[in-house]
Amino acid sequence: MTTFYPELQKRIRQSWLLKPELSPQREQVLNKLKTAIRDSQETTHLVFICTHNSRRSHLAQLSCLAAAHWFGHDKVTTYSGGTEATAFHPNAVAAIKRAGFQVNSGIGDNPTYTVQPGPGGPATDCFSKVYDHPENPSTDFIAVMVCSDADENCPFVPGARHRISLPYDDPKMADHTPAAAATYDQRLDQIARELFWVFDAINE
Repeated sequence: MTTFYPELQKRIRQSWLLKPELSPQREQVLNKLKTAIRDSQETTHLVFICTHNSRRSHLAQLSCLAAAHWFGHDKVTTYSGGTEATAFHPNAVAAIKRAGFQVNSGIGDNPTYTVQPGPGGPATDCFSKVYDHPENPSTDFIAVMVCSDADENCPFVPGARHRISLPYDDPKMADHTPAAAATYDQRLDQIARELFWVFDAINE
């Protein structure tokens, strides 16, 4: 069981464990994801996919990692990718830091950020990449489409055992505005609450 950093543990208890408000359609999709994870054999690989692999897919990858370890699913591994590579957006990185993850960054146009939910790991290297990048699994994974553009443009994900459409609104609409931090935090909380709900339901 992962030991979480205190600020992240506080965020999980105060926000991410709250039951999300779900429409019947949304709950149906999350139950599909729950079943796909529960029925996996041995290690479960989840790849979260959006267009640029800059915001939502990273937020989902990292909050899913936290959810899996919070509920004791240590054989779950999480990844992210896009239909094109750009960079892990600084506003999304800042939201992860505010949530309580430890983030060590690199340099360059597409830096690699090493992210940990607690001391001792698991450490995750996050950088923008296409979903079929060599560092991502190529077969027997669950593809989770977290943006509508990627969902529409990738009706088939090669190698995926399951493909699940779970889109979120893009927080980039708040970039360069006073509402940026609050908007990114709200999106992270929304994603995390739904994924924590999924893993909690698996344990029922």
